[in-house]
Amino acid sequence: MLKALIVGASGYAGAQLAYYLSKHPQVEIAALTVSENSLDAGKLISDYDLYPQLKGVVDLPLIATRDYSSIIENVDIVFLATEHVVSHDLAPYFLDKGCIVFDLSGAFRVNLADFYTQYYGFTHQYKHWLDKAVYGLAEWNDNAIKKAQLIAVPGCYPTAAQLPLKPMITEGLLDPAYWPVINAISGVSGAGRKASLKNHFCEVSIHAYSLFAHRHQPEIAYHLDQQVIFTPHLGNFKRGIHATITCRVKQGVIADDILNALNKYYKNKPLVRIYQKDWPSLKSVEGLPYCDIGFVLKDDHLIMISVEDNLLKGAAAQAMQCMNIRFGFNETTSLI
Repeated sequence: MLKALIVGASGYAGAQLAYYLSKHPQVEIAALTVSENSLDAGKLISDYDLYPQLKGVVDLPLIATRDYSSIIENVDIVFLATEHVVSHDLAPYFLDKGCIVFDLSGAFRVNLADFYTQYYGFTHQYKHWLDKAVYGLAEWNDNAIKKAQLIAVPGCYPTAAQLPLKPMITEGLLDPAYWPVINAISGVSGAGRKASLKNHFCEVSIHAYSLFAHRHQPEIAYHLDQQVIFTPHLGNFKRGIHATITCRVKQGVIADDILNALNKYYKNKPLVRIYQKDWPSLKSVEGLPYCDIGFVLKDDHLIMISVEDNLLKGAAAQAMQCMNIRFGFNETTSLI
């Protein structure tokens, strides 16, 4: 039985991980931890003011610590559901101890040190591990994930953007003179549990933010090897991402070419569902670990719709999917 540690367990993604791990027949939760100054320190994760839906399912305490020496001997797998600055410092410690690390932050997603100086505002100190990190876009990097010690789980926006676009780019269906335009709207849970007026539910309207300045844009472009225009939006709903992607296809490309490409790459990928006609809405994936994709083609204009639960396929479910791949379990174990 593998032993797993969740760091940052009181956040939305951390709690989802705890639930999934509790159902996994081959993995046991060794500990749940939070930062030393967390208001949740010492509480059970299933307490009434945290996640009462976990009562009787995961009734473990949230341990406040920055010293993992007393925990690490009993840990095989570490999930970092933490901010990138925290993951940057913690991941190497666990890696040096021989753990397999799944980092849900952006600290190791792009294998270029300069990327972090430019887009994250800090100097990356661990080039050795940055070079070895494998990007955890599960449907596309499964072979590399199987051998990796450090898996950098993609962000929610990049997952929703890349899964529809990668088959189009790989098959050479898009006109390279036109950048794909990605407009994606996320529920307020994407901003995390920490309260602020910006994500206070009663204050949130639907609005765009970080125009031409969001750090997920270069992450998407880097892994697609294709420049894109990406505009994120915050919506007045709890969870989910709805991405509308507008592209120009090459002359002569027809709808069957688009559908055949999507089916070719995702036919045997159980957590990506392709609509053979029409397109999905957000309600089709809320609370589920899928990314659903549909499209419409008119002349040479292609609109693709991609939807996912930002906390699941956009975070915890994809981390679990990567863990299953890494250890040779069925890809959907504990997820569906």
